[in-house]
Amino acid sequence: MIASAECFLDTNILIYAATGRVDEPAKWNVAHGLLTAAFGTSAQVLAEFYASVVKKGSVPLEPAVAKRWIQLLVRRPFVAVDESLVLAGANLSQRFQISYRDGAILAAAERLGATTLYSDDLSHGQIYGSIQVVDPFLEPQQPTSK
Repeated sequence: MIASAECFLDTNILIYAATGRVDEPAKWNVAHGLLTAAFGTSAQVLAEFYASVVKKGSVPLEPAVAKRWIQLLVRRPFVAVDESLVLAGANLSQRFQISYRDGAILAAAERLGATTLYSDDLSHGQIYGSIQVVDPFLEPQQPTSK
């Protein structure tokens, strides 16, 4: 049984939390604060996280440090990528006319029972089924339905 989470953190939120202190201090502060929430994540997000943090930013993480972040993050509610998640992601991608990547993120968030997806990739305030996207780096706006 997969544990539940109130919210789901997308890749960029974790990247800012791990590496944004120098390049994006305001985003680092917000993202770091979200690490105290009852959040969950997925294998897809952590794979994207690792690939990014060891290469990008003015101070990329050493691979051992990036792996330690992953070891800590998987202690939270976590969704593995399996056949049903891939299919659910494909279905959401088609239903909402979004990328497969975003559909898979939404499918993982749904699997955890999250109602909020913190992301700066999808439209702030957009509602996808039972999940509302919140860009934590923007001022609050009115939600929209799709």
